Amino acid sequence: MITYPRLFIGGSWVEPSDPGLLDIASPHDRSVIGRAAQAQRVDVDRAVSAARASFEDGAWRLAPPAERIAVLRRFDALREESAGRIADLISLESGSAGWFTRAGQPGLTRQANAYLKAAEEFGWEETLAPSDPASPVRSVVRREAVGVVAAVIPWNSPFSSATSKIIPALVAGNSVVLKVSPENSLSMGLLAELLERAGLPAGVISVLPADRETSEYLVSHREVDKIAFTGSTRAGRRIASIAGEQLKRVSLELGGKSAAIILPDADIEQAVAGVKFGSLLNNGQSCIAQTRILAPRARYEEIVAALADLVASLKVGDPGDPDTFIGPMISPGQQQRVRDCIQLGIDEGARVVTGGPQLPDGLEKGNYVTPTVFADVDNSMRVAQEEIFGPVLVVIAYDDEDDAVRIANASEYGLSGGVWSADEERALAVARRVRTGTVMVNGASIGFDGPFGGFKASGIGREYGAVGLGTYTEYKTITV
Repeated sequence: MITYPRLFIGGSWVEPSDPGLLDIASPHDRSVIGRAAQAQRVDVDRAVSAARASFEDGAWRLAPPAERIAVLRRFDALREESAGRIADLISLESGSAGWFTRAGQPGLTRQANAYLKAAEEFGWEETLAPSDPASPVRSVVRREAVGVVAAVIPWNSPFSSATSKIIPALVAGNSVVLKVSPENSLSMGLLAELLERAGLPAGVISVLPADRETSEYLVSHREVDKIAFTGSTRAGRRIASIAGEQLKRVSLELGGKSAAIILPDADIEQAVAGVKFGSLLNNGQSCIAQTRILAPRARYEEIVAALADLVASLKVGDPGDPDTFIGPMISPGQQQRVRDCIQLGIDEGARVVTGGPQLPDGLEKGNYVTPTVFADVDNSMRVAQEEIFGPVLVVIAYDDEDDAVRIANASEYGLSGGVWSADEERALAVARRVRTGTVMVNGASIGFDGPFGGFKASGIGREYGAVGLGTYTEYKTITV
């Protein structure tokens, strides 16, 4: 039993305002695996007050960038040393299959390195040459910290979501209150331990597990200068309205319903093998999952059959089992939602080629669903338009490249996507036409040096690399 009876506020472990602890349930069998304190409004006030005091004090924000970079490198080294423990803990509390949590650890290193490399090369202060040689005025342009950042993250990939925000926010000199989901109280408690060991000044960082009501209180707090949010589009709209009313800076990484376009010349075996990871990663609970599979009409049934064989062959079960590819959903509520969406697809007239709303045999005690592939799907169906957040794929036929691009773009979302072709230039030409923030050609992974984020209802702003770092700074111009 793992227990976190205190809250990490301003760099110290303190008694919570509510002494009651939340039971953390295993998605695998719903047994209690840990207990943790949960933040209330009083605790948010304490964390924001500590952040504001540390920011105004200036010990962190006014330190040379090289000093801040060194502290964040120390934090990431500590995180690397704990990689195995992190992976196991996320599998235990979130139900993410072990292959996924282990594979994600090197990605965290690449993510951190990209941010810190960008910070080393960042134009923190630059002097501009006068546009008019006769002018005596010089402009000194500075990039300074925004202030107090409220970083709010979801439950599906907690370490990646957390570090994608706190590393750039901190290295830019901000003070941060990180609000995490109650379901991740254990892994985020470990994150807090690592931050404590990294040696940040008092007040600069807090980690608060809390419910949605408390989260809204945090983002509405008048002492918060910027909101950085990852989560659902519905919640993002609410946060954007709060930010707009208070003129807070805001960045939003929201939902997706991404399309994988399989062009007629693609190697079907290779494309389907790529769909296994691009569409079903983290049990399908991923905003970048490519859950709409667009197949050329001439090869439609061939692709449907290949996808059905793949999905039916995947082992569903205990995330701690090394042979498991798909684990349970995060909660009973999410399990029921995915099953309801599968039934909705049936009711809409889609053809189930594997799976269905029934529970997997022998896994009735946990939050499991049966991985499902739908064929004969029209892009206007709800199962093709709504983010299901589970292992459910829909296969949509298209006539030609123009039709494929039209279908891919016919979505309120625009976060990610993929294109498969034997001709890389052809794939690139199609990728350029798809209106999403990221497109992966032939299964290429996301790079952390380039910006990541969404078009349309998939968000505002970008993360990763120099662009992501820049969202945590303000421009100041001094004329001399």
